[in-house]
Amino acid sequence: MSNIGKNIVYLRKKNKWTQDDLASMLKVKRSLIGSYEEERASPKLDLIYKMIELFDISMEDLVSKNLGETTTKEDYTSRRLLMKLNSTAKDNSIVFVPMKAAAGYLNGYADPEFLDELNTFTLPMIAPGNYRAFEIVGDSMLPTPSGSVVIAEREESFDNIKPTNAYILLSKNEGIVYKRISKVNETKELSLISDNPVYHPYKVKYTDVLEMWKAVYVLSKADEMINLSKGIRD
Repeated sequence: MSNIGKNIVYLRKKNKWTQDDLASMLKVKRSLIGSYEEERASPKLDLIYKMIELFDISMEDLVSKNLGETTTKEDYTSRRLLMKLNSTAKDNSIVFVPMKAAAGYLNGYADPEFLDELNTFTLPMIAPGNYRAFEIVGDSMLPTPSGSVVIAEREESFDNIKPTNAYILLSKNEGIVYKRISKVNETKELSLISDNPVYHPYKVKYTDVLEMWKAVYVLSKADEMINLSKGIRD
């Protein structure tokens, strides 16, 4: 039985590479790397040859061995990381970014060690993909209340943006925000729109955007929903 999916995860994170990094080095789409790691697809032979050269390992090691189980590292941090790598490949764990970690996330969003320190969870209704969960604070997206947790899927292309969808946006100047987004193609900007009409739209340049995540689910306490027609609660 092939262990190539688990080994790609292990080797990529051992080298502290993101899926985007590995995809760029192999000259393929990031979504393909995700499908290989989640064992939804198998890489073709020519790509396997590129991987064994890039990772500097044998074909047998990449395809047949479970490198995460045969590692000789003994320290606790390494063993904990390996356990999470193996579980992520199986259960599609979602990294949770609470508001208290928002400032650190701006610098550590692509750092495997930083992400490893954050809590993870799973949801049975989530299909395979690249997901993250963010706690939102404030009233700009009412009636979604402050303290809600947004489960979002990674969006790689500005071309896929739909103004009817809500997104978590990570940008250099604004940090993490939860908004609806429309494109302003002529100036290469995004217009960020709040659901709460009290807040006016504002713009962010494409070049300032670090990550985009399309909202899929919102988790809120049942008694926290607010009706805007009855006024806004502080």
